[in-house]
Amino acid sequence: IVLVVAGLVISFVPRMPRIPLDPSLVFLIFLPPLLNSAAWATSWREFRHNLLLISFLAVGLVGFTVWGVAVFSEHFITALDWKAGFLLGAVVSTTDPIAAASIAHSIGLPRRIVDILEGESLLNDASGLLALEIGISIIARGEVPEVGSGVLRLLYLIAGGVGVGLLLGVVVSWIEKFVDNGPVEIVLSLIVPYAAYLAAEEAKASGVLAVVACGLYLSRKSATFYSPGVRIQVTSVWDALTFMLNGLVFVMIGLQLPYVLAGIRGSYGLATLLEYGVVFSAILIALRMAWVFPAVKMASLLRRWTGHVEKQPGVRDIFVIGWTGMRGVVALAAAISVPEMLADGRTFGPRNLILFLAFCVILVTLVVQGLTLPSLIRVLGLAGATGMSAEE
Repeated sequence: IVLVVAGLVISFVPRMPRIPLDPSLVFLIFLPPLLNSAAWATSWREFRHNLLLISFLAVGLVGFTVWGVAVFSEHFITALDWKAGFLLGAVVSTTDPIAAASIAHSIGLPRRIVDILEGESLLNDASGLLALEIGISIIARGEVPEVGSGVLRLLYLIAGGVGVGLLLGVVVSWIEKFVDNGPVEIVLSLIVPYAAYLAAEEAKASGVLAVVACGLYLSRKSATFYSPGVRIQVTSVWDALTFMLNGLVFVMIGLQLPYVLAGIRGSYGLATLLEYGVVFSAILIALRMAWVFPAVKMASLLRRWTGHVEKQPGVRDIFVIGWTGMRGVVALAAAISVPEMLADGRTFGPRNLILFLAFCVILVTLVVQGLTLPSLIRVLGLAGATGMSAEE
């Protein structure tokens, strides 16, 4: 939160060089190592245990958000029709894989809530980017894909991405058994997430899921091929790398304000823009809340039906899961990747408004929800609860 606000403040400094955010820079340079780091820190056991609920959030909630934003935009934002609203919903449908988990860890949320939030943010980028792909095809080429083709595309993204990631993970874990050299293994660990992402993208599958699957697999297997000394070295390097990348990412979010304002200035009054930003952010938070409560109940019922008897998350837990839906750099990069020109050569007018609303959502969910989350958790009596200590 401090880094985002710092970026905003720096953007107003006179003569400050402008640093535009290139979507390919985010998706290719920043995303693979950050996803890999998050996947390595995720417990496969807990991930598998919560997979049903994570799927409801990572796929179902993304679809519900896209639909809800499309309906809202058509009826309440005069400059957007349902097609532009669908695209806007796709842009803001995914939560940030860094922000929510960072805040949740720092304030001592119950372990299961953290596991669910981390799992959702690891997987929902794939379904969100598919929705973005569909939205751009609707806008740019006027094509409305059939439901069947969309489902098949999603299944291929999942199966192809997971398959590529696991295959690479098996190969790397075999190679690692013959290597016990710190610098070599550090370099290998840095190459692997990029290799997984690029290989899956080349196969037209999900690079995001390939990195996550590879990271989860290698993390699970690392006890069999990392010596203690190498593990300490690799962990130290990755801690420093993720700290640096996180810092750059969130500062760059704040630095984009001049570009966002330059595109929207003159088209709308300040009061109209503020109203759009506040109301749209509130709608997005309400859509998440509306989905989370029945999704958690449905996941619990299905697990009980399959013979898993366990304590269901309480209302307080579900509310925190709903409130912790921060958006981040992926949403901003998705907004910037929206084309300026249509296939017939016409300018896509709503692009600047989509970019502005995405920026508003990122600020509101990161700063407002992020700053209120610690107080909310203390009021609900959830602070300081750690499942791992009892297990140890």
